[in-house]
Amino acid sequence: QVQLVESGGGLVQAGGSLKLSCAASGSSFSIVRMGWYRQAPGKQRELVATITRGGGYPIYSDSVKGRFTISRDNAKNTVYLQMDSLKPEDTAVYYCNAFAFQNNYWGQGTQVTVSS
Repeated sequence: QVQLVESGGGLVQAGGSLKLSCAASGSSFSIVRMGWYRQAPGKQRELVATITRGGGYPIYSDSVKGRFTISRDNAKNTVYLQMDSLKPEDTAVYYCNAFAFQNNYWGQGTQVTVSS
């Protein structure tokens, strides 16, 4: 089992920055890949960015490429999402995801609101 706890969401003006953190506990040694997804009201959950355990092969959605940066600190079992140049369309609940034991694990979500 893997438990995930997100932090760092909030309200920011367009053009601003936020940094999300996700701390993993439990059987975190088994995590192969971690990442972030988001879900806006009335829309499906979508991939934002993922990264492997070694910190390589980051994958970004086209909508955030060049503005968001995912990183990982294995010593702290934590993954980060640095979000710059935020836009109103980035407003959503952001969920941390971990893939381990052939299963997907999810955090409780953190709200990010970008005002215009």
